[in-house]
Amino acid sequence: MTMDETDRRILRALQKQGRISNADLSEQVNLSPSACHRRVQRLEAAGAIAGYVALLSPRALGVPATIFVEITLQAQADEVLEAFETAVRRIPNVLECHLMAGTADYILKIVAEDTEDFARIHRQYLTRLPGVAQMQSSFSLRSVCATTALPV
Repeated sequence: MTMDETDRRILRALQKQGRISNADLSEQVNLSPSACHRRVQRLEAAGAIAGYVALLSPRALGVPATIFVEITLQAQADEVLEAFETAVRRIPNVLECHLMAGTADYILKIVAEDTEDFARIHRQYLTRLPGVAQMQSSFSLRSVCATTALPV
């Protein structure tokens, strides 16, 4: 899909305020409401806009601790990777799981109430993940920058 600067302005505006009305969005990007609506629909249909979400506050929801867990598997066979990925998707506190190139095979981003809650998550879920050879956990002391906005 080819995007022009107007499409990019629409995407930047929606990343900042996903619930903006079409009327306000069209005014912000200098389009008529109908033209703006058509562009948004085209961006959605093309997959440039994958969905709309509410961003929640981990602190307000009682899970202020962020832990990054590096995992090395015993083997790299497809069935080992698939079994691990299937199991990790079932862990409710895992926000992200990335297959990596480098020293770790996977990195997980996990939220927890505190160290005791993470110990529970570790015992209940992480130690039971299939194919794990080694695991290393690192607690985030504070977030320096975090965004969901992609550069457009």
